[in-house]
Amino acid sequence: MEHCEPLAKVLNVNPDLISSLDREMEKRTGKKGVLDKVYNDNCAEMEKTMKMLDSNERSANHVRSVLRSEILTNEKELLKYLETVEGKDEFEKAVNLSKKVARVGKGFFLKKDRAEGILRKRPPEHLLEYLGLKTVDEVLAKHDVAEVFSALRFIESEEWMHETFEVAYSDFTANDFEEREIEVRVLGPAWHEIALKFVAKKHHNVSHLKEFGVIFLNPIKENVPGKFLRDFSLFMHYYHEIDFYSKLFRRYAKETDFAEKLKSLLRGDVPEIYKAEDGEWLIVQRYLSKINPQDPRLFLPRVNPESMHWARGERDITQYSEPTKMFNLHLWHNLDWVGGIFDGGKDEVVSFDLEDNAMSLVSFMEGKDEGFNYHQREAMWTKIFEEFVGGDGKMEEMLIDNFDKGIIKF
Repeated sequence: MEHCEPLAKVLNVNPDLISSLDREMEKRTGKKGVLDKVYNDNCAEMEKTMKMLDSNERSANHVRSVLRSEILTNEKELLKYLETVEGKDEFEKAVNLSKKVARVGKGFFLKKDRAEGILRKRPPEHLLEYLGLKTVDEVLAKHDVAEVFSALRFIESEEWMHETFEVAYSDFTANDFEEREIEVRVLGPAWHEIALKFVAKKHHNVSHLKEFGVIFLNPIKENVPGKFLRDFSLFMHYYHEIDFYSKLFRRYAKETDFAEKLKSLLRGDVPEIYKAEDGEWLIVQRYLSKINPQDPRLFLPRVNPESMHWARGERDITQYSEPTKMFNLHLWHNLDWVGGIFDGGKDEVVSFDLEDNAMSLVSFMEGKDEGFNYHQREAMWTKIFEEFVGGDGKMEEMLIDNFDKGIIKF
């Protein structure tokens, strides 16, 4: 392989791993030159982007600066465009826009009355106290059950949440699920204090409930440039994450251990696999580098479903905005996996990913000036896997078929 060392630097692995991977995957898939193609396409995308930004300088600090500046411009354009979208405030407008942008179908989700049953089986005492109500029925008479579940994790104890999860979810079968659309909720005034706690802990105002097919938005405005576009991108990512897990729910619905697999999915279990034989790829559904940058799994071939969700969400945004002069994010199209090492960067990768750069802008505005590339690095691994298997659809199929094993073997 011609570009073994520079690609290994971007991926932060030993060049021998890259050359060995290329040989083994060529034997198993019959595809030649995949890693050279990824490297060359990566360089071409970076060069094209810098030309679109009319920038000739190639120092690491300058590249980061122009990418951050573009995020700042794009966010202003988005907020301006939202003025034309129906809704009483920018949060409701963002929700309405997201429904137009997201390209997902119906999902397979837990029935709403089963959610009500969980609350009746395990009355949430802190939530009742917070709302000033005495019974779960009073709560459900006044509040949507999806909003109630959104609030639980920030008002009940960890012990209560874990116990409730084990008690309530262990008996669910496929009959407790149904086909319906993904829902988006803007939490109402009753949940303002909970929303404040959420944003203070998570540093963003969007989250989701996979099993219910619900995305919820905490209407807490954060007046730091970059945060609105960062969170809107996260919003779009959640549509695709929920859609993917719904496909897993459908698959496991046919199996006798459905409840155990459902709980594993919702916990986000990552198998403790620290070695990959030739032709094996780990499935890692978390950003391990945020927890431990030296986690051994970060130095092995892997495919990350999170990267697939981000790629699809960002693709929805960039393809939707392309024909719209008021709001155009097309520059970021297909850049989720793109990144490189530039002069003066001390071997630190500059990411061209939309979310990494939105986070970088927020950091810069808050006086921290951190560069982020963990989305990009995982996405590049996932891009390599996708190229070997023959596209996004085949990749998803293989992920679903092997998700519970934690590893894909060729």
